[in-house]
Amino acid sequence: MGEGIGLPESHQVHEDHPLVLPVSITISIMAVFVAGASLLGHRSHTEALRLETQSASRWTQYQAKSVRLHEAQGFSDVVRLVAPLNREMGEELKEKYTKEVEHYEGDKVDVSKEARNLEEERDLTVRKADRFDGGEALLEIGLVICSITLLTKRKGFWFGGALIGALGIALAMTGFFLH
Repeated sequence: MGEGIGLPESHQVHEDHPLVLPVSITISIMAVFVAGASLLGHRSHTEALRLETQSASRWTQYQAKSVRLHEAQGFSDVVRLVAPLNREMGEELKEKYTKEVEHYEGDKVDVSKEARNLEEERDLTVRKADRFDGGEALLEIGLVICSITLLTKRKGFWFGGALIGALGIALAMTGFFLH
């Protein structure tokens, strides 16, 4: 019962291959860049969702102001019909609803402008997130290709993986330059 499964002993002497250390260091460095690109991508997506929520809130506010504007315009029309019955009260109400109409028309413009600005900012943030995500994907592909070097002991995989990883870093970096 005390015996476990025994592994066959190998009588081959394993020498460290000269590629093991530099490839391992390359993989480690690339893993750090993968983590960074991943973090930046996640944060950008979160920011895009926040901006989308704010934009939707502004459009809801715009719709509410539109409803209030139409109500004020309707009351203004009713006041114009009824105003001849009581001129003094009619003039007061006309002035009141005219101011409300002007107020809501101005507010609608401001709110829609703010909503459009938030949408533009969201779109930019999504483009940045796409760059970070693309860089992360290339870095992960490069990392896997570099790790094949440890199995095959061929430099070509190391150089290829490092090149793809460098392209991933470059792509992720372009996310910082989008405006």
